[in-house]
Amino acid sequence: MNRYLFEQLNRSKCKQETREASVGEGVEEESFATGITKIGHLMGTDNVSELKGKEDKSQWKEFIEDISVLQWVLSFLFLGTACLLLMIYLMFTSLWLIPTLYFSWQFYDWHTPERGGRRTKFVRNWEVWKHYRDYFPVKLVKTAELNPSKNYILGCHPHGIMCVGAFSCFSTDRNGFAETFPGIRPTLAILAGLFRLPLLREYILSAGLLPVSKKSLDYLLSRTGVGNAVVIIIGGAEESLTSSPGVNTLVMKHRKGFVRLALKHGADLVPVYSFGENELFPQVVLSEGSVGRRLQALFKRIMGFAPCLFTGGRWLLLPYRHPVTTVVGRPITVPQVDSPSREQVDHYHSLYMKALSELFHKHKTSCGLADTHELRFI
Repeated sequence: MNRYLFEQLNRSKCKQETREASVGEGVEEESFATGITKIGHLMGTDNVSELKGKEDKSQWKEFIEDISVLQWVLSFLFLGTACLLLMIYLMFTSLWLIPTLYFSWQFYDWHTPERGGRRTKFVRNWEVWKHYRDYFPVKLVKTAELNPSKNYILGCHPHGIMCVGAFSCFSTDRNGFAETFPGIRPTLAILAGLFRLPLLREYILSAGLLPVSKKSLDYLLSRTGVGNAVVIIIGGAEESLTSSPGVNTLVMKHRKGFVRLALKHGADLVPVYSFGENELFPQVVLSEGSVGRRLQALFKRIMGFAPCLFTGGRWLLLPYRHPVTTVVGRPITVPQVDSPSREQVDHYHSLYMKALSELFHKHKTSCGLADTHELRFI
């Protein structure tokens, strides 16, 4: 990773607007007067002496980062199933009272995910998320202010395999979102079915995650005041099947529900692009119409998520150490319309796609992509 960062220093084609953007932990302006400042900016520190230590990152630090990311990958893939099987197993042991009491609590607490949840700063600020951020590293870039007297819907792209940029920037407090966007409270919306799994629901609720359901998002945008930023990964599970290094394909053309939601609540739309997200996991992309692809689509319809055929780097599960830069674009002003027409929805959907395309092309070279890279909507 360090070699990559020093190569990035020599490739000084970075555009001025990205160099001057507020990034990560409140850095206001990059200086290219020295290489040390550039590397420090990319690695999330302004302390030169700290940077010199990072230049030769210790094996212990790399190991801690590996473990931090590994626990997240295993949680992403297996934690929900493991929690469910554990509780079912305990029902048939002498400890049956534990799952009985828990399931009683879950029944009582059933609607909390659809009523604002219950995030805790304790979980969002765990030290493990700092090491998780440093592993890639993940950076947050601001291109415009967000007014805390308004609500926003942030459309995040691409999904990738595991939504690394979205999780790190919007579901932890270790990427400086609160300092970068004062008064704005981000909430990442994820698959609603995960909030039905015992124990896992408590974990993800404490991290501030909420279901990507109409009832949940309506509540958040109408009953919790202003300053909310609902983060929706627009392409969802279907987009994960297109994720592959060097590919910039977004499932967008027929995804208009988030625009209708924005119009209903008068929430401004904000395009967000995580550069480097698709570079983390190589995937076997099955051709459209093939038996394998049809099976993936069937599984997605039944289970709500897609079974991607991917491999990682170390231990076959860890993603590659590739920088992920999550760029938050300028808000698109949206009026409040109680019953938006199809024409209004199409109009603002078109404006959003145009703004997203402009964001991609404006920042692609400064974020590690070649100028020849294009954005494709399907």
